[in-house]
Amino acid sequence: MENKFHPETICIQGGWNPQKGEPRVLPIYQSTTFKYETSEQMARLFDLEDNGYFYTRLQNPTCDAVAAKIAALEGGVAGMLTSSGQAANFYAIFNICSAGDHFISSSTIYGGTFNLFGVTMKKLGIEVTFIDPDASEKEISAAFKPNTKALFGETISNPGLTVLDIEKFARIAHNHGVPLIVDNTFATPINCRPFEWGADIVTHSTTKYMDGHATSVGGAIVDSGNFDWNAHASKFPGLTEPDDSYHGLTYTKKFGKLAFITKATAQVMRDLGSSQSPQNAFLLNLGLETLHLRMPRHCENAQKVAEYLQSNPKVAWVNYCGLENNKYYTLAKKYMPNGSCGVISFGLKGGRDIAIRFMDNLKLASIVTHVADARTSVLHPASHTHRQLSDEQLIEAGVAPDLIRFSVGIENADDIIADIKQALDKAI
Repeated sequence: MENKFHPETICIQGGWNPQKGEPRVLPIYQSTTFKYETSEQMARLFDLEDNGYFYTRLQNPTCDAVAAKIAALEGGVAGMLTSSGQAANFYAIFNICSAGDHFISSSTIYGGTFNLFGVTMKKLGIEVTFIDPDASEKEISAAFKPNTKALFGETISNPGLTVLDIEKFARIAHNHGVPLIVDNTFATPINCRPFEWGADIVTHSTTKYMDGHATSVGGAIVDSGNFDWNAHASKFPGLTEPDDSYHGLTYTKKFGKLAFITKATAQVMRDLGSSQSPQNAFLLNLGLETLHLRMPRHCENAQKVAEYLQSNPKVAWVNYCGLENNKYYTLAKKYMPNGSCGVISFGLKGGRDIAIRFMDNLKLASIVTHVADARTSVLHPASHTHRQLSDEQLIEAGVAPDLIRFSVGIENADDIIADIKQALDKAI
């Protein structure tokens, strides 16, 4: 029923439906374990014959309520929380890829994800091919192999701010019998719902706008329930063939549209354990309750800041898809007609050294290894989050050496612009 409500209502009421005498506010189930009356009751839980809670590493009522809220916001059938956005992206891929498999990813993605896919997962025997998201369908299709299991991209890339053509990517993925996985962190379901454009699985770093207060690291995976795993059974044996660790249970037969999330929870989370704590899920839920109020303000402020930067002669370039001369303006209006996000990237005349001097002179905006919360923050990715990448990899990931990532908060826009002005005056 929650999917029928408007997003604003889901943000407030979704996920937790208290009954008579229960807490109105989602409680923190701060317990590792849950009691049962008989051994048989517990056994049925371990065999996935009954629904219920037995150990918080797999499931917890607080976490499940928040996951259900996020799934409803995205229009999916089921969701799960993870300990971080990195874990969410890893699990989303690892749930359908094994050693010897291959997947394809947009090259303009967060540096940590780029390293996860290109270095760490390679050590597990899973290969990735990075492609230019703006390439033609023919060029992207040429990267597919018989063992390709997924196509991945970010709605708005971090920090390059490339806007993904979701319909194009979905069409390519489905033509090759694989799901499209989209990281929707920057847009959030308030501004974009990738399932409506053909995506199959959505991931989030809930650490960003969803939390909104920079208090809790976390991630989420949501399944649309639309991808037909059985139609491509030979590609996805982990879902369509018996799982020996559950007495030969087959996820698609047993759980239908819930197969992907059930396997990710009952198998991958069981074995790797990157679960979100109930305390963090509680704090995340508080953030979600105001997500629909904060996102419009982030976008409104970012538009004003971007227009100021574009008019300033000390600024070499500005990248924000809300500007009419931006390369992705038309795509952004298609997928995010009500606004994109509050993150801007730009470069200053004078290059990297001037960028560092500018950042050091900011007063209101803080230099932090974070993005997309209520407070305005700034980062130089080439020196910080992406410093593990070579110059060639930086360019491939859409990160210019002089790129400044500016995350516009929900303070007064005039105060943010005044801070930028005084820092520019001191730097140049």
